[in-house]
Amino acid sequence: MTAPLYKQIATLIENSIMDGTYRVDQRIPSTNELARFHRINPATARNGISLLVNAGILYKQPGIGMFVSAQASALIQERRDAAFAANYVAPLIDESILLGFSRSHIHALLDQVAESRGLYE
Repeated sequence: MTAPLYKQIATLIENSIMDGTYRVDQRIPSTNELARFHRINPATARNGISLLVNAGILYKQPGIGMFVSAQASALIQERRDAAFAANYVAPLIDESILLGFSRSHIHALLDQVAESRGLYE
């Protein structure tokens, strides 16, 4: 299932914060700039930005624009850690219990997949 566009915009901005494209106190593109670039309605872009303002990731400087907050990276990391655990780790553990896997077997499988994807190089 694909996320609504406004959530996709919020995620793109979050990703840009996490990868260092946008840094603390840096201005992000305006609603209109985002709307033009992504060819979406400005209200959709505004809704995505509002999610981030409400979460404390962005802050508004009236008349100037939206900026990355000092705690943005930590807030994003904390929320994504929780989502990762709920969406990926919990189902993995549930399935491994059903299959009767031991903890060491799960670790071995994780290592095998990680190595095949070049994580340990």
